[in-house]
Amino acid sequence: MNELQLDDFKTDENAAMVLLVDDQAMIGEAVRRGLSNEENIDFHFCADPHQAIAHAVRIKPTVILQDLVMPGLDGLSLVREYRNHPATKDIPIIVLSTKEDPLIKSAAFAAGANDYLVKLPDNIELVARIRYHSRSYMTLLQRDAAYRALRVSQQQLLDTNLVLQRLMNSDGLTGLSNRRHFDEYMELEWRRSLREQSQLSLLMIDVDYFKTYNDSFGHLEGDEALRKVASAIREASARPSDLPARYGGEEFALVLPNTSQGGARLVAEKLRMTVEALKIPHISPIEGSSLTISIGLSTVTPTAGSNCRELILAADKGLYLAKHNGRNQVGIG
Repeated sequence: MNELQLDDFKTDENAAMVLLVDDQAMIGEAVRRGLSNEENIDFHFCADPHQAIAHAVRIKPTVILQDLVMPGLDGLSLVREYRNHPATKDIPIIVLSTKEDPLIKSAAFAAGANDYLVKLPDNIELVARIRYHSRSYMTLLQRDAAYRALRVSQQQLLDTNLVLQRLMNSDGLTGLSNRRHFDEYMELEWRRSLREQSQLSLLMIDVDYFKTYNDSFGHLEGDEALRKVASAIREASARPSDLPARYGGEEFALVLPNTSQGGARLVAEKLRMTVEALKIPHISPIEGSSLTISIGLSTVTPTAGSNCRELILAADKGLYLAKHNGRNQVGIG
């Protein structure tokens, strides 16, 4: 689309920028005089057809008057060049011919011309056609500009909605999915696993001795420790379908669709060792300890009439076993 400066013309729908391409200076002068007394019509003349495209790109006309017979370049070829150039492809072209010939007129329209006049036309008719085609072109530009603005607005709205959706689904402290999103996702994956009869695994993760950590180091350090644990859980989510979530307080969850118990155990052990390797200082269970996590694991293939709560309860049982047996380990429920 021609990047026309709409502000120059939008105040007057009859305004026009005319470019005449004709090798005869006499024709150029005649058209200039005919348009000189017309308000809001700017006139430009190009005698060299080889410079016509460059001239049009520079001045951004709203109408091109194009002579058909010129030395060195056929007028119809030039019309096709206008139509193939991105800056001039939509500008209205009025072809000027020396005679009223149906075959020539047909060829001109086939090449992409918008109108056909025998030169020199009556001035009243020329002005009327210039204003008509210019007005149509300006309407096209304004419509396209409005459409582009609408598309930008729609995209901005979509982006905003996506951001809002992420915020609604995210835990503010850790950036993982929140409890509400976890519940929704578990229900969806449970139904999908039921349909496909595939295995669904869940890790329930709890930070060991976290109350003692908060009491000893303060809530700000406690929040930072939770963020570090959350980052490790996020890294353990190797596939797009895995969902890491903050379940509540110092407890986290990791949903592992289409994952066997053995595969989930590998993920859990790797996650446990990753958190241990962070070497976050702690005073429990003894002075000089590092922060650790306990993990409960459960894997099921859903059956008709079952509920995803069964998987959560089983993973919670595994977490209880891990805690009961000394923490910093994986328990299977």
